[in-house]
Amino acid sequence: MMQIAPMNKIVLITGASSGFGKATAEKFASEGWDIIITGRRADRLEELKKDVESTYGIRCLPLVFDIRHRHACFAAIESLPADWRPVDVLINNAGGAWGRDPFDQASLDDWDIMLDTNVKGLMYITKAVLPMMTARKQGHIINIGSIAGKEPYENGNGYNAAKFAVEGLSRAMRIDLLPYHIKVTHIAPGAAETEFSLVRFKGDAEKAAAVYKGYQPMTPHDIADIVYFTTTLPPHVCINDLVVTPTAQANSYNIYKSMS
Repeated sequence: MMQIAPMNKIVLITGASSGFGKATAEKFASEGWDIIITGRRADRLEELKKDVESTYGIRCLPLVFDIRHRHACFAAIESLPADWRPVDVLINNAGGAWGRDPFDQASLDDWDIMLDTNVKGLMYITKAVLPMMTARKQGHIINIGSIAGKEPYENGNGYNAAKFAVEGLSRAMRIDLLPYHIKVTHIAPGAAETEFSLVRFKGDAEKAAAVYKGYQPMTPHDIADIVYFTTTLPPHVCINDLVVTPTAQANSYNIYKSMS
């Protein structure tokens, strides 16, 4: 009797057009996973799709939408073909920081976009994907937080609030999803060189570059390797919370920078 080869596992990664999300998509593809990638920049998602499919021979499905919009999140997930619906791992990576001002001078628009992207978007997409996991009583949700959600720092206010919320949500999900055997992992990276600082400083390349001078920050691929590792453990083992920093960084505000 002819045996049918098993289907690849499926991972859904939000914010996959750059940074951690793109590197994570490449990592899972290199390990033979089929990947669903989401983001707002269609051209970047299509480029990533072509690259991983040609390089690794896996399937890649781009979904273009803004995670801040509730109806767009649910419509995107409802549009998934049947063979894409058994999502094994959801990686809530979409997020970012806007502005670096003291509380009294901070922009309300910046606060809104940070809470809408980092918190509400995470809640919407998880709520949309979750029935595919609860029905099978298996799955893994990985929420990408930040060391900024562990310790507040000067002028971090809105971003601190958003990332503290991501950790709180991760803990709450872990409790509520116990009956479904669904793993929930919160990963809190420290300094990593991505588009993060360029976005935060609103396109000021000089300020963005200064963030990483004098020490070796992490790379998106460092984080991608760690994210993938958390999915390789036995079914009875779950990493609940993981803080990872460059060697030069002790916490959210102590970084040793060499002057040489």
